[in-house]
Amino acid sequence: MPTVFGIVAQAGGEIQLYSEPGIGTTCQVLLPATDRTPAIGPSPTEARDLRGTETVLVVEDEDALRDVVRRILSRNGYVVLACANGPEAIALVESHTGVIDLLLTDVIMPQMLGTEVATRIQEFRPGLPVLYMSGYARPVLGPTLGEETVLLEKPFSEQLLLIKVRGVLDNVR
Repeated sequence: MPTVFGIVAQAGGEIQLYSEPGIGTTCQVLLPATDRTPAIGPSPTEARDLRGTETVLVVEDEDALRDVVRRILSRNGYVVLACANGPEAIALVESHTGVIDLLLTDVIMPQMLGTEVATRIQEFRPGLPVLYMSGYARPVLGPTLGEETVLLEKPFSEQLLLIKVRGVLDNVR
């Protein structure tokens, strides 16, 4: 439901729920009308430029999504370290002697928010760039994220994930 709410809120819409015991629940999604033509994403040939060799630390509490992100990044040349939560990621960073080029973390997780994870990890790895991902749209996250932070909104495609990762990594150089 957070993903649906985030998508609807980002589009300027709202969700209305009505429920009665013994009758059921009705969910209405109200979206504003528009004449705009949908934006066309980059062509598949542009995706070849999105490969990399950097090491990405992925912190995502949802097992299936963490695995998908790991597989996408790995098959595109990235080295992936994957953790299920903040404490696990912090422990990994404390013991990992190799390079970590990017932290890709969910914003809303049990135990620790992604912003807390990033702050703690940056104590060990100052200047480590962070890419946040969330099923909530930026307006819903409110003060959790600053305007300068880069956010990958769920659900996302393989190409959008690679574009965001490559964009953050290229901005560091």
